[in-house]
Formats: sequence, C-alpha cells, structure tokens
Amino acid sequence: MAKTVLIVDDKASVRTLVKDYLTEQGFHVVMASNGQEALFVARHEKPDLILLDIMMPEMDGYAFISAYRREAETPIILLTARLDETDKVLGLELGADDYVTKPFNMRELLARIRAVLRRTGGSSTVESPVLRVGDIILNREARTVEVRGQSIDLTPKEFDLLGTLMASPGRAFSRTELLEAIQGVAVETMERAINVHVSNLRAKIERDPANPQYIETVFGIGYRLNSD
Repeated sequence: MAKTVLIVDDKASVRTLVKDYLTEQGFHVVMASNGQEALFVARHEKPDLILLDIMMPEMDGYAFISAYRREAETPIILLTARLDETDKVLGLELGADDYVTKPFNMRELLARIRAVLRRTGGSSTVESPVLRVGDIILNREARTVEVRGQSIDLTPKEFDLLGTLMASPGRAFSRTELLEAIQGVAVETMERAINVHVSNLRAKIERDPANPQYIETVFGIGYRLNSD
C-alpha cells in the first residue's frame, strides 16, 4: 500500500510541485494550506509522514507540532526558508524528525522522506515473513522462494528485489527505489542496472520471460508486480 504524505504549506505552487513529484514516486499525497487545516486533514487521513512549512498564517508549523504531538507520533519533516539555527533546533525539540531548507532539491527531499520512513515506519505493525502473490511464495526469514511449487535459487539482490515488489503488488516502483531497496543507496548513473536484475529474475520465475506474467515494465518509471 502506498505511503500517505501530508504536505502543509501556504504556497499553492509549492504544494502542487511537491505533490506532483511524490505522486510520480508512488506516494499518496494530501495537502493543507496552514496548521489549522493540517490538523483536520491529519486526523482524518492518518498520514505516514508530514512535510511541514514553518511560516504560515492562522497556525504556524511550531504551533501545529505542539498541538499534533499530543495526538500522534507521525514523523514530521520541516520545510523551512529560515536559516537561523535556533529555528531548526526549536522545531526538532518540539518533535520534528528532520528539516529541509528551501529552496530544496526534489531528489534530496525524496531521500529525506525515505530515510525518515525507514527510521520510524512499521514500528506499530508486524509484517508477515511469508509473502504470497499468485504462484509465488517468498519467505523472508528463511530466504526461500517457491514458484509453482518448485524451489527457486535467487541471488541476494534478486531475492530483495522480488521481496520489495511482492510487498506492494500493483505499485509502480522507480528504478531508484528498487536500487535503494536492494543495496541501500541508489546512484543515478547506476539506475539502469536494475534492468539487469529484473531480466535475471524474470528468467527464473516467469514461464515466458519475453512475455512476463508477474514483473511488468511501467514505461518511463520502472517496474511493478502484477497483482491479478
């Protein structure tokens, strides 16, 4: 299931820019224009992460954190144009998890979001070690894979790649996301290397690798696991 990100900023252009980018990266995005509106949206949408501007009318970012931290521990990344170190420290002391200074690079923002989600996500839920999609059974604890009842030998990276896809069937992953999942970091010049891993994985799990049943190419983005 896609992670939900709440963008809170009084500038519509910023909200739209960030929303469009994160939506392309597979996130579900909701928005608010100030802290008061953000409280309402957060209570109803239950976001996995909040991107929060500091300087806003009606209720600023600091007031939002003070109010919302009494209700939830949702991770918060501050979007701040203020360069004073005390402003950033105050936000962190109130309960923010990280900050990004405006103007920010979208790739850096995405990396910060993923890093915070890795640190804070999944602590309240227990994931099953066994994933099943169609005729594929993957056991994350035993590191085994069965396809149509037959045990399949995968390399560690092929296993992690398949596990990532199976954990969110139907979701389109970018090559960058998949590289980060299998090696912890993605280098832009290496993004195309994921094609090789996908090709090798298809050769092992698909009946006809040239016409894959499971791992589908999402042109212009990356790959997804067929959820049908």
